[in-house]
Amino acid sequence: MDTPEIRYQCQRCGACCRWPGEVVLSDAEIRAMAAHLGQSEHAFIQTRTALRRTRSGLTLAQKADGSCTLLDGGDCIVHEAKPAQCRAFPNTWRFPGWRQLCEATPERATEPPAE
Repeated sequence: MDTPEIRYQCQRCGACCRWPGEVVLSDAEIRAMAAHLGQSEHAFIQTRTALRRTRSGLTLAQKADGSCTLLDGGDCIVHEAKPAQCRAFPNTWRFPGWRQLCEATPERATEPPAE
């Protein structure tokens, strides 16, 4: 008999959005976020992204404190169109110390998550 996997349900606390790091973006994600904000892709890239440290693509830009440029107070302004990396936290990736900051609630998964 399989043991049900523990999955975490996001409580939208914003802790992961305040943690410095790279959120790698695909072209499709850039298009979706730009459309969600009513911006051109060019304007979105110029104002909301940065070149990755490896110079191998774009990441979401960060504010001076390390938080995401798309975080407004405690809310993600593109929540409905946020990148896959953001949607996957904390179930498929985590940063060191995430549990001390994140308010996600553990639940037993009955089915595989929809990606």
